[in-house]
Amino acid sequence: MALRSGENVLFSGHPSWRSMLAFHLRGLVAAVAAGVAAGLLSAAAHGSVEVLWVVVAVVAAAAAALAVAALRRRRLTYTITSERLTIEVGILSRELHETRLARVQNVTARQSLLERALGIGTVDFDTAGGAEYSFSFAGVDDPRAIVRVVHDALGDHPGLQAGS
Repeated sequence: MALRSGENVLFSGHPSWRSMLAFHLRGLVAAVAAGVAAGLLSAAAHGSVEVLWVVVAVVAAAAAALAVAALRRRRLTYTITSERLTIEVGILSRELHETRLARVQNVTARQSLLERALGIGTVDFDTAGGAEYSFSFAGVDDPRAIVRVVHDALGDHPGLQAGS
């Protein structure tokens, strides 16, 4: 994202890895399943379990899951500047959603009990004129800090609500 003259980045980030715990657990299960499959195949082929093949299968599956998780996190970038909110989606192809910061009327931070324990949450931005795109920063670290960033950027704006 190219900054305009006089524009400053106040926040830039991606969803937290903690927001993807279910994905990481599925990756762990897949790695264990790959190890079991390697063990069964090596036992069928050689008459005994080849530990090296089990280790290689588990490590390869775990590495693949971690790589996919990293790409999924990196494909989504949230940015708050002194002038606008942007959400960029994609790795190879990109989609950009943007609104002027002055259009923000309400900011709400939401956290479930689990999200609160993990220190993550979702920040929703209500914009003037009912934008066609829903501006939400999902799975971000410390959502209350993001609310404060927007509040500070807007000053004592009477239309801003920092809910939780």
